[in-house]
Amino acid sequence: MLDQATIAVIKSTIPLLESAGPALTQHFYQRMFSHNPELKDVFNLAHQRSGGQPLALFNAVAAYAKNIDNLGALAGAVERIAHKHTGFLIQPEQYHIVGSHLLATLKELGGSAVTEEVLDAWGKAYGVLASIFIGRESEIYQERAAGHGGWQGARPFIIKEKRQESEIITSFLLAPADGKPVLTFKPGQYLSIQLKHPDLEYQEIRQYSLSDAPNGRDYRISVKREPEGQVSNLLHDVLQVGDEVALMPPTGDFVLQASSTTPVVLLSAGVGLTPMLSMLNQLLANGHDAEVRWLHACEHGALHAFKQEIQDKSRQHARLESRVWYRTPGEQDVAGRDYDFAGTLSLEQVTDLIPADAHYYFCGPLGFMKAVKDQLASLGVPADRIHYEVFGPHQDL
Repeated sequence: MLDQATIAVIKSTIPLLESAGPALTQHFYQRMFSHNPELKDVFNLAHQRSGGQPLALFNAVAAYAKNIDNLGALAGAVERIAHKHTGFLIQPEQYHIVGSHLLATLKELGGSAVTEEVLDAWGKAYGVLASIFIGRESEIYQERAAGHGGWQGARPFIIKEKRQESEIITSFLLAPADGKPVLTFKPGQYLSIQLKHPDLEYQEIRQYSLSDAPNGRDYRISVKREPEGQVSNLLHDVLQVGDEVALMPPTGDFVLQASSTTPVVLLSAGVGLTPMLSMLNQLLANGHDAEVRWLHACEHGALHAFKQEIQDKSRQHARLESRVWYRTPGEQDVAGRDYDFAGTLSLEQVTDLIPADAHYYFCGPLGFMKAVKDQLASLGVPADRIHYEVFGPHQDL
């Protein structure tokens, strides 16, 4: 634990951190990649270019400083990040590299305000945080390796099936190359896929939500083609059935947790339906006793993935009700057949379908999720019944 003098010094640097803003973490990443280019095989460089990862790291550093005397407040963030790290195979020795560049960045950007006392305090504080992450990540690695069908590190898988779900979403069924069982997972979790290919300058790791219920034999992911996405375009256009990829075990802290008598509302937009679909299929497979609601929004019918599958399930399961919003319906889209509402998702349009004691799970673009969270708050839904996942670097809504 940190002594009070160290805590006081860390808190005194909060104004310095806030004045620097994300420029601090941008400098940190530039410095680290310059001195340790091998880490470009680990980090998602697309998130570096977009600025999402530097912003997320800055927010995490600032939150750590502000809660340095109450680390329990960061437990949720630590758990979420630890799961992400295991998907990238982060190792203890890499924390030393990160720490050295973080302290050097503070010294280079902070000028005379960053004294030896400040550097010493941040060194101690970083050491405590690194120990917390190393310990939790070690536990996750061991849990994934010890489970039936589990493993640690990268495991070869074969693309068993490739199916187009919409103009921009394709599903990949991935089976282990050794034919042995695979680790089960909790609906809502994701896989990390590791790709080495001549079309890629660096090894790339991406994390995709599992889009079906666990079966112990194989995994399914459903990937949206991103216009500038190196990996998504490689998956869509180049990799074919029979090709090999490497996977890390399923992980993630966004998971379905609902008793058989708990009503569940699943809300999604675009490719955000992937973890929702895994949850839905598990609920239906378990014969969920309470109501289940599927509320999905997308641009128009050409981008509406899994439409027929959801319509079929709605007819087959009396407790499942589905409603769909198209923001800009196309000429071929028919109201009442393809979608229910034009425009953006509005809970006011379906209040008669939503049980008072439901739990809400949602995923999609940030703007969509912020709107959903605001609507739920306006309806008086308690925070402990609201659950969501942010694709990419985490941001609070």
